[in-house]
Amino acid sequence: MSQRYFLQLSYKGTNYHGWQIQPNAVSVQEVMEDALSKILREKIAVVGAGRTDTGVHASYFILHFDTESGIPEKLDIVYKLNSFLPSDIAVQKVWPVDGEAHARFGATSRTYHYFITTKKDPFATETSLKYLKPLDVEKMNRAAQRLFYYTDFTSFSRLHTDVKTNNCKIMQAEWTQRGEQLQFTIKADRFLRNMVRAIVGTLLEVGQGKLSIEQFCEIIEKQDRGAAGASAPAQGLFLVDIKYPGSITQSRL
Repeated sequence: MSQRYFLQLSYKGTNYHGWQIQPNAVSVQEVMEDALSKILREKIAVVGAGRTDTGVHASYFILHFDTESGIPEKLDIVYKLNSFLPSDIAVQKVWPVDGEAHARFGATSRTYHYFITTKKDPFATETSLKYLKPLDVEKMNRAAQRLFYYTDFTSFSRLHTDVKTNNCKIMQAEWTQRGEQLQFTIKADRFLRNMVRAIVGTLLEVGQGKLSIEQFCEIIEKQDRGAAGASAPAQGLFLVDIKYPGSITQSRL
């Protein structure tokens, strides 16, 4: 009988072509499978909570994997993994779960942050978008609140994806400003490919005065990706939280 485990990790996505394994490109999934396979001495396949795109980061990410032999009691798997992994991937904890627990399909919500710096900051070039044009943050917030009125977000989805529905329930969407940093927080039961970056890019057009709030709503109602603004660059986007049912206990190994 195999044993399933959940693993919590974080990573800086700058040097990776997203989460998912791709031909001729290094992904976070590939690096994790390689590390686990070598440490546990069996072929390990991992399933992530979602797909982050090239250059996108995760301060909180969950994957699951199955192992036939289990993790030996004497093995400090977190320490071993962190010793083996590159400096831009870190493991926080690993814990056993029921065999039906699923990192992707079991999630009830996910939360993303998008960071913008309004000044040149050499320490934020890979983790935020430098944006020097004036923005009407209050107007951007009023537009973001309109997202709660809709469920079909085709206008903010990457074209030709294999999902069955473009419906999502958005639970939180707001901009906050701390000095020269802007942070957009968005939480939903699910997200479409490229959805957060497309929403941010379109809200930036609202903040510049290129779109009214009514035009922002019209873009959503058109259900046409071509109607929305350009996607915001990847480097400002972080996956920061994933919620699961309380039955998935997080006992630490």
